[in-house]
Amino acid sequence: MAILPYRQRLLSRLLICSGAMVAFLAWPVGAQAQDNSAFHEIETKYIFGNFTVGSSTGLQGEMAFEPESEADFGKRFGNYVATGTALEFEYTPTQFMQVEFGPTVSYYNINNVPGLDNRNMLGVNGFESAFRFLLVERGPSPFAVTLSVEPEFHSLDETSGASVQNYGLETKIEADTELIKNRLFLAFNLLYEPETTGVATMGTTLGWSNESTLGISSALAFQIFPKVVIGVDLWYLRHYDGVAFSSFTGDAVYLGPTFFWQIAPKVLISAAWEAQVAGSEVGVASPLDLTDFFRERARLLVEFEF
Repeated sequence: MAILPYRQRLLSRLLICSGAMVAFLAWPVGAQAQDNSAFHEIETKYIFGNFTVGSSTGLQGEMAFEPESEADFGKRFGNYVATGTALEFEYTPTQFMQVEFGPTVSYYNINNVPGLDNRNMLGVNGFESAFRFLLVERGPSPFAVTLSVEPEFHSLDETSGASVQNYGLETKIEADTELIKNRLFLAFNLLYEPETTGVATMGTTLGWSNESTLGISSALAFQIFPKVVIGVDLWYLRHYDGVAFSSFTGDAVYLGPTFFWQIAPKVLISAAWEAQVAGSEVGVASPLDLTDFFRERARLLVEFEF
């Protein structure tokens, strides 16, 4: 069987995604006939697939182990795959604050991508943490809002796998609301992530460069069965050279489906896949920004609470 060109394969996937979206959005009409008593309150943090994050911070005293992986696929030419897995411990000291931290491991499979060295390697890649603060509780307000601040250190470049010293501070505003009680949820995220990177050669760091990413997302999630949630996630991202917004280099729009399953009272899985459906790169006539971003990206998280 002949392999379909990338655009045809992407179109097929997006048609499937669009069909799922239509069914997903139409479902609440038929769902009114179901027994809603089977659907109880659900924490929203991971129900949107984890590119977009919900506002929940959990109950005081909760602890969990969370392997979380992100995989990025595709540049303009050649073969490109890069994955990063954070092995995080999560702790909720109070209902208004949550802390996460742990090491990261990355894998790169890069072949014939212009501007990048060929690599097939696996390596420990630094440390990530997160501090989440619940700013607005749902109740008097229809929306719940959480501030997330995530300091990161990486010893391998996110895109190329080269040895670097990279420091980032991903900052998010995470907000969500219930459109249908315990069934249909809407979320918004605002993202600002400044980074500084020093290239390491023979144990010496040669110069530093700064960059930043600005983004906004919207996601819908519907609990189709008790503890099973499907949805759709939409992101718009802009990349800049420097930590301010004066040197724009490109933008990207990502769209894709999400999935969440509370497998057991203390075990859950959250997943998302997204394709870059629009975008542009400064100085490049071809569509999409495949220098600052990737053709496709996916996330998978498993949580074990104890």
